[in-house]
Amino acid sequence: MTQRLHLVFGGELTDTQRSEFRDPDEIDIVGIFPDYQSAYNAWKSKAQSTVDNAHMRYFIAHLHR
Repeated sequence: MTQRLHLVFGGELTDTQRSEFRDPDEIDIVGIFPDYQSAYNAWKSKAQSTVDNAHMRYFIAHLHR
């Protein structure tokens, strides 16, 4: 089976309409995961924990592409 790594990361954005981080030094690296489902679970957990901050966003990056 081919390994398909995924990176979950996030931080506060400068604008809710753009994907530009307010302070790149403060990007939260959640981790690297061996499959999409585990990355999605981590992303969902972090996104839900920051729901009160409209500028906070988390992303899943597909490292295998």
